[in-house]
Amino acid sequence: MPSNKQRRQAAQRRLQRQLERRAELARKRRRNLLIGATTVAVLLVIGAVWLITGTGGDDTDDTAADPTASAPTSSSAAATTNADGTVNCTYAPDESGNPNLVDVGTPPTPEATPTQGTGTLLMSTSQGDVTLTLDRAKAPCAAASFTHLAQQQFFDGSPCHRMVNGEAFGVLQCGDPTGTGQGGPTYKFAEEVTPETTYPRGAIAMANSGAPGSTGSQFFLVFTDSQLSPDYTVVGTVDEAGLAVLDQIAAAGNDGSMEPNPGGGAPNVPVTIESMTVVA
Repeated sequence: MPSNKQRRQAAQRRLQRQLERRAELARKRRRNLLIGATTVAVLLVIGAVWLITGTGGDDTDDTAADPTASAPTSSSAAATTNADGTVNCTYAPDESGNPNLVDVGTPPTPEATPTQGTGTLLMSTSQGDVTLTLDRAKAPCAAASFTHLAQQQFFDGSPCHRMVNGEAFGVLQCGDPTGTGQGGPTYKFAEEVTPETTYPRGAIAMANSGAPGSTGSQFFLVFTDSQLSPDYTVVGTVDEAGLAVLDQIAAAGNDGSMEPNPGGGAPNVPVTIESMTVVA
C-alpha cells in the first residue's frame, strides 16, 4: 500500500503532466493563430493587387486602378533628368489595337517637362466639385499628361466606372471616356514610384494594367487609407471639400458587379465628370 509521501509524489507527477499538456496546447493555439493571421494578411495584399490591376486596361487602369487594359506594344521608358532640372518624358504609342482608345495627341514638349510646383484642376461631377492638386515634383510626367488630357476635354462627360468600399482599400476610379474600364488615350507612359510610395486617404493615383510602362488616363481617388503595393503613380491629392463629396458617394456603396475580381463595382450613386478644368 503506497505511503502518503508516495501518493503526494504521484499527484505531483500527474499535475506536472497536466501542466505540460496545457502549455503544449497553448503553444499550438498561438501557432495556429499566427498562421491564420499571416494567411489573412497575404490574402488581403493579393486581393488589393487584384482589385487594382484586375480592372481593365487602365482601370486602377481598371487597372486602381485599369489593369485590364492592354499593355502597349511599345515600351515606355522612365523619365530622364535634364541639366536644367526638367525631365524628358516618353509617351509611347499604344499599338495594341484596343478600340476603346481616344487619340488626343500627346503632352507638348515632353523633352522638357517641369518638375517644380503644383497644378490645380477642378473636377466638376454630377455629385459635386472635387479639386485636384497635381505634384509636378513627385510625378512630373503623370502631372503633365493629366493636365494635357484635361485641356483636351478628354475627361468631360465620362463616368467614374468603378468603386471599391473596403476597410483597407477604398477608391473611386475614373478617367475612361468609354466607361468600360478598358479605355484611355492612344499613349502610355512609365510609372513614377518608389519603394516608399503609399496610398493614404486623399491621394490621387494612376491606374495601370499591371505591366511596366502601362499608365494612361485612368486614375483613382483614395477615400480610405489603402494597402497597395507601390506600383501606381501618386500624382497628387484631393482637397477636404472633395473628400467630403467622395465620402457621400462612398456611403451609398457599389453594385458589386466586378466581384470577386477585380473587386467592387459601379457606384450606386452614378458619378459623371461633367468637366475637368485647369485652374492653375
